[in-house]
Amino acid sequence: MASLSKRYVHAVLSVGLSLLTVVALAFAGTEVADAESHVRPSARELKDSPTNRPSSSGAIVVAVVLGSSGTVGSDVLAPYEVFASSPKFSVYTIAAQAAPAPIDGGPAIVPTYTFDDVRSGTARQPDAVVVPAVGTPEGPDEAAMRAWIVEQSGRGARIMGVCNGSSVLAETGLLNGHQATSHWSRLGALKQSHPEVQWTGGQRFVQDGRITTTAGVTSGIPGALKVMEDLAGVEESERVGRLVNYPGWSVAAPAGIPVQSFDASDIPVGLNALVPWFRPVIGVGLFNGVSEIDVASAFEVYNMSFAARAVAVAPTDTVTTKHGLILLTVPERLAPPVDRVVAPGVAGDRDIDPQLRDWAASRNVPVDALIGAGGMLGFDGALEYLARHTDRATALSAAKMIDYPTAHLILPAGETPVRVPVLFALGLLLAILVGSLPAIIRTAIRRRVLWRMK
Repeated sequence: MASLSKRYVHAVLSVGLSLLTVVALAFAGTEVADAESHVRPSARELKDSPTNRPSSSGAIVVAVVLGSSGTVGSDVLAPYEVFASSPKFSVYTIAAQAAPAPIDGGPAIVPTYTFDDVRSGTARQPDAVVVPAVGTPEGPDEAAMRAWIVEQSGRGARIMGVCNGSSVLAETGLLNGHQATSHWSRLGALKQSHPEVQWTGGQRFVQDGRITTTAGVTSGIPGALKVMEDLAGVEESERVGRLVNYPGWSVAAPAGIPVQSFDASDIPVGLNALVPWFRPVIGVGLFNGVSEIDVASAFEVYNMSFAARAVAVAPTDTVTTKHGLILLTVPERLAPPVDRVVAPGVAGDRDIDPQLRDWAASRNVPVDALIGAGGMLGFDGALEYLARHTDRATALSAAKMIDYPTAHLILPAGETPVRVPVLFALGLLLAILVGSLPAIIRTAIRRRVLWRMK
């Protein structure tokens, strides 16, 4: 009986050590993936930085907020391009401080103004404020943001929360008693933490009074078009809507969307997040005049799929986008080793900047236009490219995470990379080895005792 009890204890110990190893590896993997997505901008001095100014002198002013704790780039870039595509709007970015604001998985953005600039009259008072998802929406790092948003709401500005920007708005109390939505993965937690808000899913956006909230990430595009319709009229909203070409959007289209949840189809992306080691590094070649949505799509599909780490590279420290945003980049001469280079916002490989092509050639790595079938740009092209270089399941899961419609896309099957299966198998082998250590140690002790007895 005693021998049986010892065997049971040993078996439990072995299984426990194996499980503990698996948990430790998974925790370490998610920490590494998170750290690579939340990189603070360097403190390097920007030389010959371009002049930072609003998109235009339009009569309707829109302020797009940047967080201090990290901001989801597409929540900023996509609505920014929507509003800036109309000459009726003057759009600028704004933050608590003038320093470059960190963007999750993408290039930092140099804010046009600070909150104090609006208070002092240096910047025009906004008619609408766009609030993105940030790293710690309820934390002290974003206290200045929350206070400024409340100020602007109090003076009559329209407020638009993109994705989990609704968490920021909920913390301010502005959503109390109102209907609102958010990213589908956050709604359950928000219903518990902020029961005073009438949370609803299955909607691309929800408008209640002067507050609009949207579903995940790319839903900021139709949300911004709705606010544009309210402020500038149906015709202008339709015109800009045709430019940005969001799938299935029209002024008359219903706001209902499928209700999402995590399921087995998300396993490829989940494994990418758990085993981020030796991920490919993609150099995203940016250039002056690149579309904000093209930039957003390039970084978002990799950030959400965990399929690769994307690094913004350019000939200089910064690039200025199509509508005047200043993005921090890594100069080509200082760029880390990359496995591939992609160029967003170009119609084909022949249109890739010759300097970028030469730089990639000097590193002996391929360079591609980030496009889909028929030269599709934006999120269409980025998702097709992702599917082609990983697999269809990864691209579909990434699209689901950014709430982007894919029914119109024909995603290629791609070729599943062997990195994740190999690392996963090695992790299991390590867990088995660690679980076997007690038995190995006991065997070694017995042999040592028998050897001494001889």
